[in-house]
Amino acid sequence: MEYSGMKEIVWGVWKERENMNADMKWLDNPEVFKVNQLESHSDHCYYLDYSDMKKEKNPLLQSLNGQWEFAYSKNVMERPVDFYKETFDASGFDKIMVPGHIELAGYDKIRYINTMYPWEGKEYHRGAYSMEATGAEEGMFSEAQYNPVGSYIKYFDLDRSMCGKRIHICFEGVEEAMYLWLNGQFIGYAEDSFTPSEFDLTPYIKEKGNVLAVQVHKMSTAAFLEDQDFFRFFGIFRNVTLKALPDVHLEDVWFKPVLNQDNVSGRVSTSMKVSAPDSQHVTACFILKDREENVLVEKSIQLTKENGHMEGTICVDLENVKLWDNHNPYLYHAYVELKAEDGSLAEVIPYDIGFRRIEIIDKVIYLNGKRLVITGVNRHEWNAKTGRCIGVEDMKADISCMLRNNINSVRTCHYPDQIPWYYMCDNAGIYVMAETNLESHGSFQKLGAIEPSCNVPGSFPQWRDAVLDRAKNNFETFKNHTSILFWSLGNESYAGDDIEAMNVYFAEKQDGRLVHYESSYYNRAYEDTISDLETRMYAKPEDVEEYLNNSPKKPYILCEFMHDMGNSMGGLGSYMKLIDKYDRYHGGFIWDFIDQAIMVKDPVTGKDVLRYGGDFDDKPADYEFSANGIVFADRKEKPAMQEVRYYYGLYR
Repeated sequence: MEYSGMKEIVWGVWKERENMNADMKWLDNPEVFKVNQLESHSDHCYYLDYSDMKKEKNPLLQSLNGQWEFAYSKNVMERPVDFYKETFDASGFDKIMVPGHIELAGYDKIRYINTMYPWEGKEYHRGAYSMEATGAEEGMFSEAQYNPVGSYIKYFDLDRSMCGKRIHICFEGVEEAMYLWLNGQFIGYAEDSFTPSEFDLTPYIKEKGNVLAVQVHKMSTAAFLEDQDFFRFFGIFRNVTLKALPDVHLEDVWFKPVLNQDNVSGRVSTSMKVSAPDSQHVTACFILKDREENVLVEKSIQLTKENGHMEGTICVDLENVKLWDNHNPYLYHAYVELKAEDGSLAEVIPYDIGFRRIEIIDKVIYLNGKRLVITGVNRHEWNAKTGRCIGVEDMKADISCMLRNNINSVRTCHYPDQIPWYYMCDNAGIYVMAETNLESHGSFQKLGAIEPSCNVPGSFPQWRDAVLDRAKNNFETFKNHTSILFWSLGNESYAGDDIEAMNVYFAEKQDGRLVHYESSYYNRAYEDTISDLETRMYAKPEDVEEYLNNSPKKPYILCEFMHDMGNSMGGLGSYMKLIDKYDRYHGGFIWDFIDQAIMVKDPVTGKDVLRYGGDFDDKPADYEFSANGIVFADRKEKPAMQEVRYYYGLYR
């Protein structure tokens, strides 16, 4: 359920908002997962003109990264209740850097867990409405004795180039539930830690003396859906950016390049949603250029008013198309120009797009008419010093490592990555399985046994909107990236009507990509309605052969295999032989790319050392199970990489 206590915008005049206060009970309710959050949209950049595209800093953006005021509380009851007010005295607050994890700043406890929920063995929590729920879900997190809270304050003035425009704020990643205020006014609430949360600040923003307040809670009902195999951090761990919107603004764009069956010609449809003053007539122009900036096609239309926005679609045909794949990731330069009624340029949007076609024919996956072979890895976002708060240089190093070692595919386990990663994969020709932020492993697997009596989301209608929203956030944000060949519904969450609904959502988009999900293997009732692929984890080579030799229904991929813990990777060759033996076997994704370990200074030797799960007196813990990478946490390659480079290189 999306709560919206704010009335809709009428151009140029904001209707009075209803008086709405933040409610801590939202933490306990799976039906409340966003309040006043703007709709997810494409991750495009936008500029006032072409000259702004060449500037080091876009004058329409203002970063709020850096030092913030901060206070840590053990639970909701102990939080500073009035900290968001403009008159609040924050002199007793500490300082903290944003983005970053609260635990790595010295608060709370560093903890690594694989499948268990962090409260197991301490408190009894079961997902609301599940069979094992006690009926005492109210207060589960809002009144818990242990549910840490981080209270952030940022004082800022608006950049001069931003003044006089509509202002949005974008949080690219906040774990796990956040409340937002500006200048004493409640703005909104968000969960879904790994996709952007955007809010409109326009009614309350000032040119100078703004007080932005964010309260982040470590656990909410979203915790049941974010039980990934990783260190359990919380806080504002990705960029925070103010966005100024021009009067005429492209809110969303969907580029759909289609490669025809002749592999020579293609077609691009560009669908746009634009905000503009009611009386304004807006013209949209689509321009496509090759790598050398030669104009190949240009077409304009006048947008029409639909559902409160200006909308329109431009379709163009193209001959002699250059294809995109791992060997030659050719990208065309697309531009959308928005022109005001007087013909002046109001906004320009650049985006690189490629032509490729993925399809299943006779249970074999083809890319551009050739059988697809996946030599892939699962990749957590990780930096040994900053955790999941990684930088562009980390991403560049990972791309370089993958290309150097013949890795052609990556699964974004088990959540969407930072936006720049997808652009890098587009340019490098890395195939992406784009995973939705969903894992409820601890709700259906207990002590290694499949026991789904308290599984969520399952088939509960009370959880359905939350997981569908996560699917929508994943799709809408990243839909324009050529590198994405597969949408993944999530990881290790069993199967039920709710995940089936996610599959339907992606399928109805008809964007030419395939849908992946592994955990329906444990509930074969959904075999025909969830996932275009037969996908398994850690199946033995003979198990793979057994499926492929007995009237397989779908092409086969190992979404996780070759668990690289300790001295591993010796059996890789046995799996790679299957690629030559069975057309319907397409390879898989090694678990995993990089160790999750934290660099600390040893108190005895004074040297920097890597510490793993269990090294922080963290219980429950899964200890060195966090160390499964083919590179160490500091990105040094392990000896196992030699096996990867050799065997993957056979299929380069």
